[in-house]
Amino acid sequence: MNATILHNPRCSKSREALALLHDAGAQVTVVDYLGNPPSRDELARLCARAGLAPRAALRKDAPAVATDDAALDLMARDPATIERPFVETAKGAVIARPADRVRDLL
Repeated sequence: MNATILHNPRCSKSREALALLHDAGAQVTVVDYLGNPPSRDELARLCARAGLAPRAALRKDAPAVATDDAALDLMARDPATIERPFVETAKGAVIARPADRVRDLL
């Protein structure tokens, strides 16, 4: 199984999700989303795949935005506002908070 994780190695939830993927034998593509941020279009695609409104993919401490378009603009401009970890496999995408949500994709 292939998986992609938008990963922040300083985040314990992100490290837990990555460990669960490795323990499941997944071939994981690790994306340092702070150093290599996803595009606005990629964020929109991930949110749609996860069944999330883009505002639901913002970190709780991110500035408030009025629309989903504004949320996508903010996340593309400032990737630190993206809730983490975002995980995608062939089965779909989730924000793995808690990290056990990764199991939904295995």
